[in-house]
Amino acid sequence: MRRALWLLGLVILAGFAAFWVITRPADLPDSFVQAMDSHDADAARGEEVFWAAGCSGCHIAPGIEFDADLDERLVLSGGRQFETGFGTFTAPNISPDPEAGIGEWGRDDFARAMVLGVTPGGTHYYPAFPYTTYSAATPEDVADLWAFWQTLPSDATPSQPHELPVLLTLRRGVGLWKLAAGDATPPPVPDDPNLARGHYLVETLGHCAECHSPRDALGRLDRQRGMAGAPNPSGDGRIPAIPPEDWSQEDIAAYLSSGFTPEFDVVGKSMADVVVQLAQLPDEDVEAIAAYLLTLDEAD
Repeated sequence: MRRALWLLGLVILAGFAAFWVITRPADLPDSFVQAMDSHDADAARGEEVFWAAGCSGCHIAPGIEFDADLDERLVLSGGRQFETGFGTFTAPNISPDPEAGIGEWGRDDFARAMVLGVTPGGTHYYPAFPYTTYSAATPEDVADLWAFWQTLPSDATPSQPHELPVLLTLRRGVGLWKLAAGDATPPPVPDDPNLARGHYLVETLGHCAECHSPRDALGRLDRQRGMAGAPNPSGDGRIPAIPPEDWSQEDIAAYLSSGFTPEFDVVGKSMADVVVQLAQLPDEDVEAIAAYLLTLDEAD
């Protein structure tokens, strides 16, 4: 009996050790850091990345309307809540404030969070932060975005905790989720440069699939039905498939820039925030997004 208990203890210990090893947070590849080091970071270019990546859509304060002044959208004080089937996530303060925000972070801390979902302290972020999509961001774009971040206003609003079941508060388990979700690759990059740009803006920076694609029971994106629409995580209605049926490239580009549909309806709900941000991009980027989305329709 004693021997059996020893063996059981060794099995449990070995299992725990294996779990600890395979769920350990990753670090940035040397090549990624070297590419950022060799890049002359451009804050103006970083602002375009900021709007394309939708940073303010999640991290501005609750109650800010879509028609608010753009300066208000640069105050990333956090506090917006996002209801999901796994609990309610609250966006943190990611302003440059040294105490309430991320003002003590370095560029590599920022990059590690964005493309790997790892905190400066070496724990996993929950995938409510779309790092699995941002993971394909280029080192140059991350460096430019960080340069722009240094120009943002600080805000001392404390971050609020998530409202999650007890088991999900054990962040080490997110490492297992990352392993299971790691094979959800987007469609291949088109050869055409304009479509390739659209692919990058839609599938990486814009993280459109995060809302517009269905998920399985573990919350992983179903890339086989990419952009096919999905239930709203809050339980309120359904997020539509994209691109909308019978819309032209001009229709899509106009909608993303102005918020007006071809029938002159006005964009609403969370998509209004998306339109406000995409409207800050160069016209050629919006056109590239529209062109790429139509290739998804053709693939179907």
